[in-house]
Amino acid sequence: MSSDPPARPAPRRYVVARTPASKSYRVDYARELNEEQKAVVFAADGPALVVAGAGSGKTRTLVYRVSRLIEDGIDPTAFLLLTFTNRAAREMTKRVGQLIGADLGRATAGTFHSVAARILRPYAELLGYRQNFTILDPEDAKDLLESATSDLGIPIAERRFPKGDVLHALLSFAINTGRPVPDVVAEDYPHFIAQLEPIQKVLAQFAARKVAANGMDYDDLLLNWKRLLAEQPAVRGAISRRFRQVLVDEYQDVNHIQAEIVDLLVRDTDPRRVMVVGDDAQSIYAFRGADYEALLTFPDRYPGCSVFRLETNYRSTPEILALADASIAQNQRRFPKILKPTRGSGVPVVVAGASDSTQEAQFVAQRLLELRDEGKSLSDMAVLYRAHHQSLDLQLELTRRGIPFEIRSGMRFFEQAHVKDVLAHLKLTLNPKDETSFKRVLKLLPKVGERTAATFWTAVGEKQDPIEGFLRLDFKKAPQGAQKGLEKLAETFAALRRKSLSDSPAESIRHVVADGGYAEVVKSRWDNAASRLDDLEALAQFAMPYESVERFLEEVMLYGETTGEETLSGEKDDEKVVLSSIHQAKGLEWRAVFMIGLVEDRFPNARASRNEAGLEEERRLFYVGVTRAKDELTLVHPLAQLDRYGMLVVTESSRFLRELPEPLYERWVLETAAPEAAPKLPSATVATDFGDDEDVVN
Repeated sequence: MSSDPPARPAPRRYVVARTPASKSYRVDYARELNEEQKAVVFAADGPALVVAGAGSGKTRTLVYRVSRLIEDGIDPTAFLLLTFTNRAAREMTKRVGQLIGADLGRATAGTFHSVAARILRPYAELLGYRQNFTILDPEDAKDLLESATSDLGIPIAERRFPKGDVLHALLSFAINTGRPVPDVVAEDYPHFIAQLEPIQKVLAQFAARKVAANGMDYDDLLLNWKRLLAEQPAVRGAISRRFRQVLVDEYQDVNHIQAEIVDLLVRDTDPRRVMVVGDDAQSIYAFRGADYEALLTFPDRYPGCSVFRLETNYRSTPEILALADASIAQNQRRFPKILKPTRGSGVPVVVAGASDSTQEAQFVAQRLLELRDEGKSLSDMAVLYRAHHQSLDLQLELTRRGIPFEIRSGMRFFEQAHVKDVLAHLKLTLNPKDETSFKRVLKLLPKVGERTAATFWTAVGEKQDPIEGFLRLDFKKAPQGAQKGLEKLAETFAALRRKSLSDSPAESIRHVVADGGYAEVVKSRWDNAASRLDDLEALAQFAMPYESVERFLEEVMLYGETTGEETLSGEKDDEKVVLSSIHQAKGLEWRAVFMIGLVEDRFPNARASRNEAGLEEERRLFYVGVTRAKDELTLVHPLAQLDRYGMLVVTESSRFLRELPEPLYERWVLETAAPEAAPKLPSATVATDFGDDEDVVN
């Protein structure tokens, strides 16, 4: 009996994949990048956060990522590159073009505001505007706000109602932080709380007038871009399909509304092709509305987010980086990272205690000249500080020594408007015939402009003592609204003539600011009123050693004649020391950096560090200052300073110094040499018999 063989099972199909052809790139990415950078450049599509440490080659990494994506076939028109300056965007696209020969002119690149202006025009009518809307700069917005104030008939002469630029700063901060105007006024402008209702009316009128005029200010560009994305799903979809690669630089500095725009832009794309790049340790612009939490919470808002770290530092010596890491480690809210140096060991970081701010300035000036004698250019050196007024003594010392300097933190101290206003009061006590100072002071008053000031000068200018003539005038004949201010000014002039004040320029300055009402002028005119009032107190502190207003003004006027522009012998014309606030120094670097004024309540600033979040931002500011240095870092703190009564009080060094482990720096104690033995700028000498590892520098 035969039987059929069992049926064979069907063969199983097995697919043998071809060996993939190796991708050929024009750029040798493996050779050009370190492993950290390469991981970012070749990161797959999807949300990504790049935490880029100081000096880690962040811009280079971004340029190479864009280049790689284009080499992989991404059309340049699919890129949206958001940067914090248009210059940075131009530089990035230029470098991509040089690297791979691609035309990035078709990419959309620029600041949030410039990109918003381009995107909004085709859709302007959906938002109540016409496509030919104009963009209002801050000066335009200020004028429009003051017109709105005038239209509403608000009696600005009777109360110090905020000027247009202050109103604009207040409104802008509210918009960019997403906070209600009443909250911003209560917390940041408490001196205007009684005028909240008219302020809100002016802001409403301002908004209506902008729409009527078919104009948007800078904040409207962001608001309307957000509105377009949130309220028009079809438009949002079209824009999202257009931009398949969204890249945001300096993400630690985005504000609340900018972070929302990015989130809306990529909400509907899958995967969400967005990469944000920033350094949480360098987030220092909360006072401008920067939202530090946007970076910290990015992985929470984007599930599956890849987090990359660029920690290899190409800028600073190991000594500088070790100190920077030890400092920022004190912050709790951060992405932990350790900067890894590529450079060899250098000189120790120096912490120097000066007897006072005068010796601090003398020490820094001497060290600048010593470093120059060692072959370093003055332009490779910088002096950094927390607040502009901390540079006053140093500006004068550099001027005396003929060391040229460039100020990056604002105008030279005595050229600032608020300083010149107060000095104008004092000048009139010395020279009542000073027409310029007379008119300057009068124009600070409500309802007094150039014409009214000139009328008053005509009435008194020919007298032997015009100020005495002014005191005898009948102000009831003055324009309504100006009378109270004129009477107050007359009281101030009379007080400044008393011997008790004419012999004390410091108290004269304080009298003008407090009793003379100039503090109210500052608060109504400038949005950074607190900083300007700090400047004026620093001016009073500086004036304390002078026994008369005359001697003080003599020093100040001589300073004005020698502005630090003269050059040292044999020096190149462009060789100047940089003086800068740390905020202005972000993104820059120098071979030698001095940080001055490192005392508690000044750095960290007492107002800025009222809570833990503020204190951590102050520590980030210290970190930014430290990481500007490439070769040498010197941290200086005065051991004493004058209080408002002329008493020398002991200061406490900044907690940012006290919390550093001592092995990370070398401590110097400064001594002033006797006049007869004054050295001619020798190198710092070390005395070995003082114990406690403290160097004594003559």
